[in-house]
Amino acid sequence: MSSYGFSVTIEGPFEAAVDKVTAALKQEGFGVLTEIDVAQTIKGKLGLEMAPYKILGACNPGYAHKALTADPDIGLLLPCNVVVRQEAGGRAHVSFMDPEAVLGMVGNPQVTVIGQEVRAALERVRAALGR
Repeated sequence: MSSYGFSVTIEGPFEAAVDKVTAALKQEGFGVLTEIDVAQTIKGKLGLEMAPYKILGACNPGYAHKALTADPDIGLLLPCNVVVRQEAGGRAHVSFMDPEAVLGMVGNPQVTVIGQEVRAALERVRAALGR
């Protein structure tokens, strides 16, 4: 994976994977603020087909409040994006934005610590999905 994310592959149909990811995020205190159906948008705007692909904008209000208190402009880097995309063979690939990497570029020690805390929470989500 990249230096700005981490991932897991899970078995099952795409929509079931989206539901599973949403439920796992909820267990760690995250809600999904936005859901962007990229495949539908590409088809509607460009007339092109692609495999199912959704971007979930996940937010944990406690962490968001801490980050906004430390740096009011941090909203430019929120929420944490989680991508769910269909793979061949009935699997879904789930990628998580690495909040430690993204928030670390702010250069504020308070924000860096929050990024580490959020990454740990998202790592627990990834681990729950891998079971």
